[in-house]
Amino acid sequence: MSEPTPNENQQRLIESIDGIYRVDAGAGTGKTFAITRRYAHILDTTDATPEDILLVTFTRNAAREMRERIVQHTDYDLRELQGAPISTFHAYCFRLLCRYGHTVPETLGIDDQIPDSIDLIEEPVRERQLFQRFMSTFADDHPEHADMLRIFRDPATLHTLIGELAAKGVIPTRDGWFRSSDEPLHGDREAFFETVADANAPGEGASGPTNSDARGAVSGWDASEYAPDAPSKREVHDDPRVDRGVIERAYDEDRTALLAFVHDVYHEYIACSLRNDYLTQGLMLALAFVMLCDRPQVRDQVAHEYVMVDEFQDTNELQFKIAVLLASTNNICVVGDWKQSIYGFQHTSVENIIAFDDRLGRFTRELNADRTRIDYPVESITTIPLYENYRSAASILEFAEQSLSIPATYSEDVDDPLAGERSLAATNHVDNAQIDAYHASNEHELLLDRIQLVVDSDDYAVEVTDEPQPDPGATAAQQAAAERERLGAPTYGDIAVFTRTRAFAREFLAVADEYGVPVAYDGGVELFDTPEAKLALAWLRIAESNARRGWALVLERAGYASDRTETIVDAEAYPDAMGRFREELAAIDTLGGFLRRVFDRYGHTSATADALVDHLTSLHETSTLTRGEAIQYIEANLAAGTTVEIETSPGDDAVTLQTIHGAKGLEYPIVMLGNLNDRAFPQYGQPPACPITYDDELGLRQTRVYSEAGTHPHVYPHWPTKLLQSIQPPTYDEERRLLYVAMTRAKRHLLFTAGDDPSRFMDGLSIDATTVEPAPEHGTVDRAAATPFETTIPDSSTVPRRLSVHDIMDDSVYDERDGGRGTDFGTAVHDFAEAYALDEPVEPSNDDERAVATLIDDLDGELISEEPALLPLPGEPQLTLAGVIDLVHVTDDAVEIIDYKTDPDRLAHDEYRTQLSVYYHVLASVYPDRPIQATVFYTQTATPITVDPVSLDAIDRLSRGRHE
Repeated sequence: MSEPTPNENQQRLIESIDGIYRVDAGAGTGKTFAITRRYAHILDTTDATPEDILLVTFTRNAAREMRERIVQHTDYDLRELQGAPISTFHAYCFRLLCRYGHTVPETLGIDDQIPDSIDLIEEPVRERQLFQRFMSTFADDHPEHADMLRIFRDPATLHTLIGELAAKGVIPTRDGWFRSSDEPLHGDREAFFETVADANAPGEGASGPTNSDARGAVSGWDASEYAPDAPSKREVHDDPRVDRGVIERAYDEDRTALLAFVHDVYHEYIACSLRNDYLTQGLMLALAFVMLCDRPQVRDQVAHEYVMVDEFQDTNELQFKIAVLLASTNNICVVGDWKQSIYGFQHTSVENIIAFDDRLGRFTRELNADRTRIDYPVESITTIPLYENYRSAASILEFAEQSLSIPATYSEDVDDPLAGERSLAATNHVDNAQIDAYHASNEHELLLDRIQLVVDSDDYAVEVTDEPQPDPGATAAQQAAAERERLGAPTYGDIAVFTRTRAFAREFLAVADEYGVPVAYDGGVELFDTPEAKLALAWLRIAESNARRGWALVLERAGYASDRTETIVDAEAYPDAMGRFREELAAIDTLGGFLRRVFDRYGHTSATADALVDHLTSLHETSTLTRGEAIQYIEANLAAGTTVEIETSPGDDAVTLQTIHGAKGLEYPIVMLGNLNDRAFPQYGQPPACPITYDDELGLRQTRVYSEAGTHPHVYPHWPTKLLQSIQPPTYDEERRLLYVAMTRAKRHLLFTAGDDPSRFMDGLSIDATTVEPAPEHGTVDRAAATPFETTIPDSSTVPRRLSVHDIMDDSVYDERDGGRGTDFGTAVHDFAEAYALDEPVEPSNDDERAVATLIDDLDGELISEEPALLPLPGEPQLTLAGVIDLVHVTDDAVEIIDYKTDPDRLAHDEYRTQLSVYYHVLASVYPDRPIQATVFYTQTATPITVDPVSLDAIDRLSRGRHE
């Protein structure tokens, strides 16, 4: 196939090599093609060598692809370009720091140097584990920060905040901040009050002014939720606005203790990392920036005549400044598309590309404030737009643009972000795009139904890839005719299903597997949440400590019912075959050998099993992991939902399943975007996992505060932060950009699906969704089945009778109740409570849920949510009571059982006393050294009532009466 000819603007970019260029490279406009040709053009037309050109991108795969393309247009081969600075930001800066930065920590007041052998931590789970270890010693060494540490359930969440501050170039020294970089921590007061002025402006109603948006956001203000210094509802409400004086009081609060605490944690974490010979990616970039600022001789030695940065919309502020410092001239070219900036959770800044001109000037002035570091002019900047799209049909491109202005809420008012910007122009000459939307009660089956509808359908014709491409020199009519000849009915492999979250993808993959529809998850799987990983973890626990949790899983896998499993585990009467296998595993010395034997025994020969063995046996410094360390590692990654890249395709012709984030940069003939459901996509405000947060306008703030005011010391929600965050208008621009990215991956056809409760994004599309009764057919994809142990099931006469705790409660009391809110409401409140206790991204949607959130926020011990409880009763026949405790609150001094009830009255309180008494006796045996308190929390009135538990004998008598 002949080499494509650059279009006019691509050619302009290729030949424009002197000066500063900002390239607006829209989706599918061939930016990689143009960038690599520009690189080759510099080598061909100047005296520059590859060492003179810095080409930075954001994945190793992209860097490798660029090298391969450059080789095609230069006299250099891959071997010669291997050492050239064509790299990711992190890899390039790490090399510089290891070579030139040994003494850089001295600038920050740290005695340790950077050794050549320092380890760069790239795994989030390992980073968190190392930070947890650091914080356990920090608390002991700093009693002056005891009050700040009391606001944390998990101090390890601070590591995310430190990464965010490093991304902004906020870097601590022993006695202060490097180059006064702490200014962002104080916030932007002027910008905040300008934002709030609009939000606090009254609306215009038919009969006069209506409450402002800010006033509406704090309409339920309750001072009793906060420390005693909180303003009353009357003080906050200056109808129809929020009182300006209260806002100023909140914004201007004294944050001295907060800033000192964050400074000390941050600085000592850098020092601790260096003492232990590792750096996180964020800390590494921060030290590289310090080196380039503080060592002019190093900068002179490493600076490049040409600097090109790809995917500039995905850089952070620190990377922007590093790129400027690495340029010896103003031959700088940044390439990006603000519409595809979707990694804000990684602390990227879309303003780098949107406000490039302003930021370049401002950052240059900042860097030159104390001495000249940037000695080239930055005033003249040329913008080159790439708008000819080589991927998608014209109607898909036009349709995708509306995603950027769909309101995420009913009250949000979105300006047209594309005003004055040229739309993408399709180069396809045939536009046969089908754009459809559907919804059904069972969305997983709906997706399968639509997949089966599309496959082999001429209505969804796509390019036949093995046909020759149209001649670029042909006329438009000739190209269109040739293109039509290349169209044919699609296969499974032409379809990609995108979803906002991995959870929905995992659920859909399981349903597709049940129906035998070939679907492959691409872009990484949650390797540690797979049956193979859980099986391996179970046998590791058994071999290490004969753990009940391990035996329970392997017995269940062997086909034992739950009650019979309980009998076996209680009696430790394990089947002989399993006992022998445990002994065999215990004798295996290596972790790899252990895992292979487990998978061989169960017939697991999948890519998942192979990936798990490879991953656990190839960790840096952990190739000789002990079984105990392997257990901890799998558990930590399971909790974190870690993804690992593996090949999971059931065959060559399979639907691709991806998250939208994982699909960026890719393209597919047909895209189906699923899970456009309320609160799923767009996702709304997520509560911070860390009680200390950062915001550009608010600066550094704490969301919780310890106070000794009032009747007893307590951790409260922090009212100033709550007020300021409440009146800040929420922004959903990144969610809209995520929708845009999903749409623009489609080349020919685009389909949307939702369940019974479509989201604002689904409703905002300019097409009406069709209701479908899905009826997918079962396919014939082969699936390997694991072979269970062949063991003898115990005789049923030895199995104890198990009763639910609800079986011993008298539900006739509900007959006296007139009305209620139904079981669905109660279930929803319990689901919210569990998610909130686990720090999942949920927001209360009613007063009951707000009461639960306030209760949980006030608890400062360990929280155990939805904990199963079993209470064996003495005597014959043997009975066991089973239930689930809504929440267990564990402190060093006491244990509290909390059970949520949404009842509008107290009719069933005595029965709840019975229920909680069962839980009381279970926990009394688990925590014999601590007092146990059982509390019924009535959510409608936010009322906690402590119950006096009944005796174990009384429970036994009641249970046997019910059993008989």
